[in-house]
Amino acid sequence: MSGDWRQALGPGLKALGMTLPEGAEARLLRYVELLVQWNQAYNLTAVRDPAEMLVKHVLDSLAILPYVRASPVADVGTGAGLPGIPLAVALPDTRFTLIDSNGKKTRFCTHAAAELKLGNVEVVQARAETHTGAYALVTSRAFASLKDFAEMAGDMLAPAGKLLAMKGARPDDELKDLPPGFWLAAVHPLRVPGLDAERCLVVLEKAAT
Repeated sequence: MSGDWRQALGPGLKALGMTLPEGAEARLLRYVELLVQWNQAYNLTAVRDPAEMLVKHVLDSLAILPYVRASPVADVGTGAGLPGIPLAVALPDTRFTLIDSNGKKTRFCTHAAAELKLGNVEVVQARAETHTGAYALVTSRAFASLKDFAEMAGDMLAPAGKLLAMKGARPDDELKDLPPGFWLAAVHPLRVPGLDAERCLVVLEKAAT
């Protein structure tokens, strides 16, 4: 595996305005290596090139870091641990629960969390709508429509909790179709270094009952 792709992490973090804890950059690079290795057998992601993984998965996930300021966090439909694992590396004092119904993907997440010594990560194989908890934040990345996300994950929220949905272009049609009891708190444009594509973070809140 060529080492050249590794050189893009530091400038990418700088472009995001981020200084990560000691050892975090090495963990993020190791995460990409694990993803490449497991992807050969388990087809965890359509992205094959480590340089692309670094941008499209790691830096893309970290772009929402400024908005992850509460704990615990659930990451539903986490897949290969996105955005949960990069965020957990960056925020060692925040608790993350990574949830996915696909056993191959949760096995990878469990292995990656152990390999990276992420004591703040729990991995759960379950469907989002069957998992219970009281989370300050629930994240998703390319998981479902806003309506489906809110209906499946809304009951996981603690009082005053928020849903954080990572999207491409601003999903105006989806925003018109939010289920009752949920309201739009914010849409934050995201800029991912090295990625020439629109990204945004949609923040939903649940009305108090």
